[in-house]
Parts: sequence; structure tokens; C-alpha cells
Amino acid sequence: MKDLRTRVRALAENHTPATVADRRHLHAHPELSFEEHETVAYVADRLDELSIPYRRLAGTGLVAEIRGGAGPTIALRADLDALPIQEANTVDYRSTREGVMHACGHDVHTASLLGTARILNELRAELPGTVRLLFQPGEEQLPGGATLMIRDGALKDPVPQALFGQHVHPPLPAGSVGFRPGIYMASTDELFLTIHGRGGHGAMPHQATDPIVVTAQVITALQQLVSRESDPTLPVVLTFGKIASAGGATNVIPNAVHLEGTLRTLDEDWRRELHQRLRRTAEGIASALGARAELEIRHGYPLLKNDEPLTHWARDAARELLGADRVVDLPIRMTGEDFAFYTHHLPACFYRLGVGSPSPVHTDTFDVDEDCLTTGSALMAWLAFRRLAGEGPQR
Repeated sequence: MKDLRTRVRALAENHTPATVADRRHLHAHPELSFEEHETVAYVADRLDELSIPYRRLAGTGLVAEIRGGAGPTIALRADLDALPIQEANTVDYRSTREGVMHACGHDVHTASLLGTARILNELRAELPGTVRLLFQPGEEQLPGGATLMIRDGALKDPVPQALFGQHVHPPLPAGSVGFRPGIYMASTDELFLTIHGRGGHGAMPHQATDPIVVTAQVITALQQLVSRESDPTLPVVLTFGKIASAGGATNVIPNAVHLEGTLRTLDEDWRRELHQRLRRTAEGIASALGARAELEIRHGYPLLKNDEPLTHWARDAARELLGADRVVDLPIRMTGEDFAFYTHHLPACFYRLGVGSPSPVHTDTFDVDEDCLTTGSALMAWLAFRRLAGEGPQR
């Protein structure tokens, strides 16, 4: 195994120039969710160069396989889409598309997986099974490209023994990674609430039903679902990030108020219960005050739960490849990820890749220390090869 570690590291270093070139091309040519036509074509061209077979699915997604011996199948996942953000960086590889940017590191994920493909392709004769590469569209937008990949059979014929995914993490330096076994990330639902009142003159509120006042009471009551009805040991977040009235002025009471928000939790049963309580509370308070509430809940991503035995093993394997000082334990996050859908179908591990960025993701100045690409490519290859060799939890 020591020889394999040395070879994986060396191959990752050898392929780093190509991986960096991939990342810079992808960063300069970002595409929004489910519009990744040029991106997936670029990935296909790189796979053609390696003679790795693939098939297109999920619209702008792709599944490739590196087939070695007659062993099990392991899957590795990267996402392809960018965000609607205007890049502020002035680097040579800055986005060439106005208002679109790889501000969440998906260019890093895709380039790293291409680097992994190069490593494993060179080790194909020794590979004790098949490595399936999932290049997935639409992580940033509901219904989440993972649902379409699953629908189109990305996890079938055969079902992979395990699935690994990685995501950039700005606070960690390049060369480091982080893991969390068990529940890691929250479910994410989108809320669209309208309070219908009756407009009127601001000086004669008794002749109107003020939806702004009703909205204030509804928001307060809904927050009490978090502070007084949720188990205080169970993380729940309810945030309304947008409020707008339908008309209104300093002396005009509007007819309606619209709110948009997000609900996040780490328990699927309580998530479903909260949906009912949100609707009942909003409708009940609005009705009691002479108004009417309409609540649309768009079901988003489920909670992300890493398989505990698999993730414990992967963390230990990462320590062997990178050194114990470069592998950290992560706290729970209330952000969401559509990789969560995969974790409800098969043993999966979603970990963080340090990129040493002073700017957080989803900002117009986000960039990475490109040394992270060597680590990202090597670790994916290392985990896949060792899991195919029969290491890790047996089921």
C-alpha cells in the first residue's frame, strides 16, 4: 500500500498542469444550472482523450466508467454548474460571461475529478473493479441535478458499493481536507408566503385590513415554532430573506405582502411536521386578523447524512495519504447540498477540500489556491482504489 500511495501522489503531481488548465478553462467559461452544454462537452472531450467510455444523461450530465478487474463498483461525483454572480477578480482566467461565475468551486470539483480520471486510467490494469465518474448538472437549483442523475440510472447496473464527493472549503488551507461522519448538512426548503389583506388609506386603517401588520405577527409566530416548539437540541433555521408589498406608500396600505424564506433542519420527521405547523400557524393568525395567508413550500434537498463507518474509514485513509495534521473534523452545517439525495440511496461520504481562500463561497471575489487540485485528484483516486481493494466497512 505504501507503493500505491507513492504512485498516486506522483501521478497527481504529474497531471497537475493539465488539471489546473482544466480548472482555468472551466472557470473562464461558467454556465448556470441545467445550462452546462459547453461544460459537459469539454468534459466529454477530455474523457475521449483518455479513451474512457461515457454516456450522457440528466440533460447536461454525464456518467463515465474506468473499468478494471471483475470487482465491485465505486462512484465519485463532481458538479458542473456556476452561479449568477458577476466576478470581481482580475485574474487571467476570470469569467468571460457577464453575470455568471464559478463562485462555489464547482470548477475545482470537475477539474479534480478529471485529474482523478487520469490517475486511475494509468492504474487501470491494477484496478480491482470499476470506478464510475458522475459529472452532475444543476447542484445550485431545485430540483437538484442529483435527483435527475438518480432518475436516469446513474446509481444502477450495478449499484455502487460506495459514493464519494468533495466540496471546496475556503477556511482550510490547500492540502487539507475535513470529514464529519453521520449527519452533516441540513435539509433545505423554500417558502413563498403571501398575506392578503385589503388596502386603503393610511390615515383610515379601520377601513382596511393591513397585511403589513398581519405579516409582522405571522413572522413572530412562525419564529416561535423554532424557539418554543422545536427541541432545543435539534438545529432548526427559519429565515425570511425577502419581504415586498404589493403597492403601498407612506399613506397607502397595500393589498398584500409577499415573503420568501428558507426552512432548514437536521431531522426529516420534524421537517415534515414543521411544514404542517407553518401552514396552520400562518393561516390561523391571518384568518384571526381578517386576512388570508397562502403558503407554498417547495421541497428542497434532504439532510445530508454521511455513512458513519464509510466516513470513519475515509478519514483514516486520508490521514495515510496526506498526513494526520492535514485531516480535520468538521462541525455540522446548516447549509444544504443536493449530494444529500445520494446519501439516502447508498453508503456515501461527502467531505471538504481545503482551498485556502480569504473569500467565502458565493462571493464575487472567491478564488482558490490551485494546489488544492493536486490534493483533490489524489484523494479521490486513493479512496476509490483502496475501497475497490476491499478495504473499509464490509456489509
